[in-house]
Amino acid sequence: MTASSYDGALKRVLVHEGGYANHPADPGGATNRGVTQRVYDGWRTRKGQPARSVREITPAEVAAIYDMQYWDKVRGDDLPAGIDYVVFDGGVHSGPVQSVKWLQRALGVAADGSIGAATLGALEAHPDHDALIADIIARRLAMLRGLKTWSTFGKGWSSRLKDVLAHGQALARGSVGPKPTYTAAGAAPARIADIATPPAPIGGSAGAVAGGGGVAVVIDQAKDTLQPMVGGGGVVDTIFAGLVATGIVVAVGGVAYGIWASRRNKAASAILSGDAVADISGLAEAA
Repeated sequence: MTASSYDGALKRVLVHEGGYANHPADPGGATNRGVTQRVYDGWRTRKGQPARSVREITPAEVAAIYDMQYWDKVRGDDLPAGIDYVVFDGGVHSGPVQSVKWLQRALGVAADGSIGAATLGALEAHPDHDALIADIIARRLAMLRGLKTWSTFGKGWSSRLKDVLAHGQALARGSVGPKPTYTAAGAAPARIADIATPPAPIGGSAGAVAGGGGVAVVIDQAKDTLQPMVGGGGVVDTIFAGLVATGIVVAVGGVAYGIWASRRNKAASAILSGDAVADISGLAEAA
């Protein structure tokens, strides 16, 4: 690709990223043109310059940071038209490694998050870059839907993906897609760290809960204490029967949690690896 490919891709990405923002639901904190305060501080430190607010970042600094942190890491200059922009935007939004994994899974090569000869060779041999772009977007959407922040930013992210899909496919056909549109929610980063996983169970690990955990131990101890007094009728027998029933409920609940947690973890693993694929037909209605 030529330098103009980067310039055009950057212009579109910056429309999606917007200006200064500090959304309370965005763990990245203060951000301007998609560059967080932390990243900007690191950039200026490496350049031997004093720290300052990301509000003051210059266009030249923005272009240099995006080139180094995203375009170069996804090897944008080596990717075909359309693919370069789609993978670049994904890298900005969710990290270069994750975006490259979506590309690699769509190509059917090992998904190590790093573009090398095998990935480039598979790209060159792929017969339909239009379909390939749709596959990449489907995997990206699957991850976004699996994030804890989807309920807050999902509508904006869908709008962004709609734009990226349309423009990427237009470039792959040698055409020009629609103008990008900005939404505040679409600019919010989609971080791997926000993938929804099962909460830590009360009373121990998932394995312990599957067997009843600490509650089951307490119930068993109480049953052992009462066992010698059972059989005479009355209150003791009633209490013992109640403990038996409660133990069964706890055990069943623990097993059910274990099954649910296992499925949830498998889904998270599929999202992280890029295996998960979502239906992108709904993007046509994204606002």
